Amino acid sequence: MLQLEPQNLLIQEAFAAALSPGYEPVSLDRILTDFDFTTYHVSTPQEKTRILLSIGIKCWQDLEKYGAMTLLEKKYGGYKFIQILSQGACEPGYDVSLYIDTEQCELDEEGKAELINELSLLKRNCFAAPFLKAFARYEVLAKENPVDPNNLYGEDSVATSNSNEEVLKLDYRGEESIYIKPSSDRVTVIFSTVFSDETDKIFSKVFLQEFSDARKRSIQKAPQVINSHKEVPLEIQHVAPPAGDKTYITFVLFPRHLSTDDVKWNTITHIQLFRSYFHYHIKIVKCYLHQRMRFRVQSFTKILNRARREVDEEEMRAERKTASGRRFEVK
Repeated sequence: MLQLEPQNLLIQEAFAAALSPGYEPVSLDRILTDFDFTTYHVSTPQEKTRILLSIGIKCWQDLEKYGAMTLLEKKYGGYKFIQILSQGACEPGYDVSLYIDTEQCELDEEGKAELINELSLLKRNCFAAPFLKAFARYEVLAKENPVDPNNLYGEDSVATSNSNEEVLKLDYRGEESIYIKPSSDRVTVIFSTVFSDETDKIFSKVFLQEFSDARKRSIQKAPQVINSHKEVPLEIQHVAPPAGDKTYITFVLFPRHLSTDDVKWNTITHIQLFRSYFHYHIKIVKCYLHQRMRFRVQSFTKILNRARREVDEEEMRAERKTASGRRFEVK
């Protein structure tokens, strides 16, 4: 399987060029769209040395409610040459903008590389807010109700006392949502998704079964993956609407996935890409199967063409018989 990169490569390339030593400032006006309809706009509205990076996310109101702006201030507020614009101050049509004055950037090469990486991860940093809030709540609950020390990973325990915990909900794509629920021994992340094609549902079952089998075979430390179709998981039955034709994919994050800050960020980086990763691979498989079918048809056509017997003109004019035995002549 292909691994989608969390960074936006076009933004990474644009700022790598803008912060390079021999860069000659040019006018920029680029609109980029990600797999989940997240929209970026890289432009130079006033001066060529001042770049405006704007982002529009469908579920921005939910992210802002869970502390996205506070997290962005923490990530980019330490750079004096970056101005963070939100609400009425940001670019019209977008949710938040970063105004970067490249002339005032006095970072060394390592600092520039780190900044470029953080700018290319702008969407990840926005989506991290609800996950970090859930992880912080998990740590509080874990102290109040410690996990059995004989059960290091907490996989067999049931946190019945956390059934009333708040479920963080992100309506990130039309009828599709992400639900995050912390408890004393785990954090449960549930994706609801809709398949427009019946064959996509079949492919999805194959992919999700592979996730479960991989955990059993060789990757025991991977999160537990549970798939349910038209049945709302118990954790979100009180907040999710009736299932309809939705598919729910549940990831159970255990303490080993939340052990340190680096591990938490790695978990967030991978899990927020899951929906794009999942549907991307379904479409790639369908494309591959169509290519194989076309190739097979072409191969059969070549075989039939080779089997065709060449007939000269005299034989064409010779006496012929029908299937019933009647004779006729071609003139």
